[in-house]
Amino acid sequence: MRARIKTTIALFLLLPTAAVSVHPAFAQAPAQPDAAIEKPFRAELALGYSFLRSNAPPGGCGCFNLNGGRATFAWRVKSAQFALVGDVTAAHSGAISNSGEDLTLSTFTAGMRYMPQLGRTRLQPYGQALAGVAHSSGSLVQGSSPGADNAGAAFAAHVGGGLDLRANHRFSVRLVEADYLLTTFDNGSNNHQNSLSLGAGIVVRFSNR
Repeated sequence: MRARIKTTIALFLLLPTAAVSVHPAFAQAPAQPDAAIEKPFRAELALGYSFLRSNAPPGGCGCFNLNGGRATFAWRVKSAQFALVGDVTAAHSGAISNSGEDLTLSTFTAGMRYMPQLGRTRLQPYGQALAGVAHSSGSLVQGSSPGADNAGAAFAAHVGGGLDLRANHRFSVRLVEADYLLTTFDNGSNNHQNSLSLGAGIVVRFSNR
């Protein structure tokens, strides 16, 4: 009986020590999901609105606006600051200048994006350079007097950047994207067009690193 009493007292004295040693482990457990959320995602898809300010005739402005959409897929490489990017943009104008002609311009480009690391801020700026092919259709280039022999395929390049605002671990808002767009459709003079491309949209991430 005396031995049992001693054993009971010893166990009673050890319980507070065991509780103190176990408590920190449980206190640290909730931090693990947050650490997983903060890991950068490998893949992301951005969908949004695209506005183009372009020019038709060589040697002058003749500027007109096109409206459309843009889809951009980005895959981060080993360094989280760089990503491979593929972009599809399509925009349309129903009445160019006073001519009443219409134009649909599409670009299919790919390249590299750089995303500087800014700590724990929700803002993520980026810069990118993409190159590929442009396609044009409509009465401006395919009417009775076609103005571009290579309307089906010409060189195109996007150079610019943007700014994203992270809403949560999976979604961001693309506040702005601004690019210089170069296309090289035949125009009988300098055979290139300079356009300003502006856009905004939503970014969805798909998988953790």
